[in-house]
Order: sequence, then C-alpha cells, then structure tokens
Amino acid sequence: MASKHLSACTTVLVGKKASIDGSTMIARNDDTFLPLTPQRFYVNPAVSDRHETWKSNQNGFTAPLPTSGYRYSLTPNVEVDKEGVYAESGFNEKNVAMSATESVYGNERALAFDPLVVDGLAEDSLQSMVLPYIDSARDGVQYLGKLIKQYGSPEGNGVLFSDKDEVWYMEIVTGHHWVAQRIPDDAYAIAANQVAIQQVDFDDPDNFMYSDGIQAFVEKYHLNTNHKGFNFRRIFGTDNEKDRHYNTPRVWFGQRYLNPEIAQSPTSSDLPFICRTDKKISVEDVEYILSSHYNETEYDPLSRGNEETKTLFRPISMNRTQNSHVLQIRNDVDTDCSAIMWLNFGVPAFSPYVPFFANSDRTDESYENTPVHCDDKSAYWMYRKLSVLVEAHYSELIQDDVDFLTDSKEKLRRHVQETIDEAAGLSGTELSNYLTEQNHQMVKMMRIATEHMIHTLFEKSLNLSKLTFNMDKNL
Repeated sequence: MASKHLSACTTVLVGKKASIDGSTMIARNDDTFLPLTPQRFYVNPAVSDRHETWKSNQNGFTAPLPTSGYRYSLTPNVEVDKEGVYAESGFNEKNVAMSATESVYGNERALAFDPLVVDGLAEDSLQSMVLPYIDSARDGVQYLGKLIKQYGSPEGNGVLFSDKDEVWYMEIVTGHHWVAQRIPDDAYAIAANQVAIQQVDFDDPDNFMYSDGIQAFVEKYHLNTNHKGFNFRRIFGTDNEKDRHYNTPRVWFGQRYLNPEIAQSPTSSDLPFICRTDKKISVEDVEYILSSHYNETEYDPLSRGNEETKTLFRPISMNRTQNSHVLQIRNDVDTDCSAIMWLNFGVPAFSPYVPFFANSDRTDESYENTPVHCDDKSAYWMYRKLSVLVEAHYSELIQDDVDFLTDSKEKLRRHVQETIDEAAGLSGTELSNYLTEQNHQMVKMMRIATEHMIHTLFEKSLNLSKLTFNMDKNL
C-alpha cells in the first residue's frame, strides 16, 4: 500500500453569497504520509478520438477512458511510478473545479455489510477519471457516483466540486455508498478526515444526492443510531478518541476563526457541518485557516506555552502538506477570467498562495518540472526552503515572514485585478495567451521576492547559531 493512502487533509468550502465578492470557493490541504512527496503543477491538453485504458499502479484499478476529454490542470506526484498519479486539484476548461480527496473513514458497522473494494476507484485515479469529463459541479457528483456504483471504492473519500453557481461536497464511506450535499449559497463548511455531512433530506434533490439503495441498506442492517432522521455522520462515520485529537480540533479552529462569537469544544463530536457567519469570507480567510496551527491558542505547537497542550492536537498546516489550494470562481468578472487557482507549494504556515488563471494552456516551467530532489529552479523546492528557514528559528524570523506574506498578498491581489482589467476586450486564443503570459510574469515576480527573502533569512540565521561566544571584536 502506498504511503499516500494514509494521507490526511483539511477542507474548506464557501458558497457564493457567503464570500466577499460573490465567488464560489473550494479549498484543501493535500497532506501526505511523509514530508517529502514532491508535486508538480501542469495542464493536460484536451483529447479526442482516444482509445486508452487507465490502470492504477497502486491498487490495480482498471477502466476504459472516454474517447474525448476537456483540458484540465492538475498537481500530481513527481514520482508517479513509485507514488501513483494523485492529480489532486484543478480546473477543467468548462470552469469546473475539483479537489480530491479528503480522506474519511466509515465505521465497522457499515463496512461489515458493504466492504471496501480492493481494486476499486481510489484517490490516486479519481481526479483523472472525473475532472476532464464533467460540465458542472452537480454533473461531477453524478458522474463519480456512477463510477463508484460500477467499480466500487477501496477507501473513504471526501470529494469537492464547484462551478460559478454551486459548491458540492461528496462523501464516499463504504464500498458503494455515498452522500453529497450542496453547500448553501450563504454558508461555508469545513471538513477534516471525519464524515462531515449530517442530516440528509431525501426529498430535496436540489441539495442532496446519494447512492442507490442507501436508505434500504441502512434499514436492512439496522445502522441508524438515531430515533428520527438520517444523520449520515452518525450512521456511517467514526466517533472515537483519534477523531477528537486528530480531526475535530481542525474543524473547531476554522469555525472559531469565522464565528468567534460561538463557544465550542475542540473535541466536540457535534460540530456543525453547514455554518453561517455575519462576516463575508475572502480568499485570505480561507488561506489563513489552511495555513494555521492553532495560532493564538494554547494548542499552538510553535508557541512557548504548556508542552502538554501545545502538542495535544494535530495542526492544520504541516510539514507534510505538499500543496494547499483555493479554487476560486468569480462571478463579478468575465467568465474566461473568472477561474483562479491559488496554489501554495510550501508549508502553508510560511509560504504564499500564488494565483494562476485557469484559462491557460500551460504553467510556468518552474512548476511543471519539479525534480525528486532539492534544486535551485523549481517552485516546489524554493518554497520548501523558505519554510524550513522560518521554522528553524521561528520566534526570531516569523515577523519577517509575516511581513513578506502580507506584502505578497497585496502585490498578488493587485496583479490579479490589473490582469483582469487589461484582459478586457480579449477573447479566444488571444485571451488565453495573455493570461498564460501573466501567470508567467507573476511567477517571475514571486521568485525574485522569495529568493530575496530566503537570502535575508539565511543571513539572519547565521547570527542565531548556538556555536557562538562573546569575545573581543579584534580577536
């Protein structure tokens, strides 16, 4: 079994009326089992008249691929032969966003009667089998549901879909059973490696989809622990000590940030899935949640607090977060400029989220060509270097890093808006070429700024060595 099968992620979903500018947003940290599982970011071209079979080198899953498919972006592993593909996150040319997956775990009661399918559709194949072939977020749920019915699933997975209007979260919890819920336009949701969806309304097809026969399955095997209703989390999910230390605190922190007025326990088993806040949510808010480590609480592992409490819970941002992304689809700009992927290839706590317009035929070479081992050219390794330097002398260097990230956010926001303004009147290939060039310019700008910051932190680190001694400056 590949190490990535043991991965653990954190998910944030935002409806269009809950965001500051009418955007839909789906976002996730892609956390692997090991700190070093390098990834790349590139664009797969559209295909037609293709006759190929997909075969996973991780679990043996095999399926014929459709003859045609849309262009789509992806962030797969570098060592595909060893680690599997794991396309993970991206847009297709129809401005449909997808991120897969948030690992979730069904309980033994449900799995006893619908066990996982060893060679079924797993995370390593899932994004590649779905994203190039769907026309909307709703279509994505339906398409994946048919694949799970046909091939089964070897693991529990939470899958994120969005388009300009709808945001969907789909949880596959056993070999063949799943539920998907549309995030209300005025709401947000956070999930962290635990079945999240709660009450399912089977009479509301606009907001819920589900596997064939799931109600009969639950009734037949006496799986519903509630006297009333159909609480998907309680019926199919886990609720154990690991959840309360590894999973629920991350949900708690995100909700605490967006709804500070609500008092909740970080170990509560009843944290809500669908949430609303009076504050309009920005890309920066989502980035903050995904880059956090229980900041300003007693649970922060980077604080100078109590050793017992600061290591009690698993943080959100980790050294094994291989990429963190916010897939934003704006509704206030032209459709061809509306899809933006904010991508973080470093440790999110210390590295910037860099925006890429989705309407592009390729990414920058420094993102496309990540090597297995550290180098001086790739974006992945550059941002990893930055992260290592900051964490090594956290208390002394964190303010420099915070200032750098704040300045970067300002410049990147400005770059995005100026690009959109300058793109007015362009269309087709001319527009796509322009956005591609602007993506390259933005990467160049961030490389210059990041390398300067790395050099600054490196020089400061030399003055923080423990191998020092006060002496006469003349000696």
